[in-house]
Amino acid sequence: MDTAGRQPNLAFEGEDSFDMTGQNLASHRRIAGKALTVLTMVFAAAVVLPLAWVLVGVFQRGAEALVFPDIFTQLPPPPGLSGGGVGHAIIGTLMTLGVAIAISVPFGVLAAVYLAEFGRGTKLAYLVKFSANVLAGVPSILMGLFAYTVVVLPTGTFSAFAGGVALAVLMLPIIIRATEEALLLVPNEMRWAATGIGATRFQTVSRIVLPAALTSIITGVVLSVAQAAGSAAPLLFTAFNNNFWSTDLWRPVATMPVLIYFFSIIPYQASQQLGWAAALVLLVIVLLFSILARYFSRKKVI
Repeated sequence: MDTAGRQPNLAFEGEDSFDMTGQNLASHRRIAGKALTVLTMVFAAAVVLPLAWVLVGVFQRGAEALVFPDIFTQLPPPPGLSGGGVGHAIIGTLMTLGVAIAISVPFGVLAAVYLAEFGRGTKLAYLVKFSANVLAGVPSILMGLFAYTVVVLPTGTFSAFAGGVALAVLMLPIIIRATEEALLLVPNEMRWAATGIGATRFQTVSRIVLPAALTSIITGVVLSVAQAAGSAAPLLFTAFNNNFWSTDLWRPVATMPVLIYFFSIIPYQASQQLGWAAALVLLVIVLLFSILARYFSRKKVI
């Protein structure tokens, strides 16, 4: 009788022990969750703070020398003198980026279409994708050496076209990756429907798949342009520099990144201040490209 009478007590004691264990486990999970949340915020701040420091520093020092509309309409003054602008460098930057877009976008989109639609699983597609991934990790200065070898040496002169070729190689892997991912996100049902009504493979890709992925493709192009706009190393070997107005694709031109580099090493305060103003203009241009890419990325693929 005593043994039988104690069994319910043992059962209650076991339930109490189970409840205590569950409460301890829940408490440990809450503590671990809070600790990981704090750690995540610390790492996020470690990423955001350097960016904020750069933005604030460039805005503070660049705004002091930024004079409208001289910064867009005038040439730099002789070293040591104040005033002037960087209008010729803005035009040169637009020229090189225009050449880069005209070269990289067709090649990048067509390569991505082959990878996603026609050559999936083939050895050639694997080679193209592997080459694009390797190219994405190559230092940008090597892009300049490549363009110097294939354009500058044969033509015998630095030029905006050579700078555009260097930037096009820099932009190419970004466009290929973004376009391929966008095409793979298009549902196969859309392809099957087009095939079912008699469309050829080419018609399906050109009239159905590409328009459906257009916003994501534009996002990749805009991001690649934003990265290329701030690259100085490839342009030092190709476009080089020019202190005068120039719209000739086959002549040296001034560009914003190279101008900032040269003005930063000139031992004159006025020239350095103009370099900070040019850095602010370039930063605003890159931020606008990034915001534009964010706008397109918020839209759906289909």
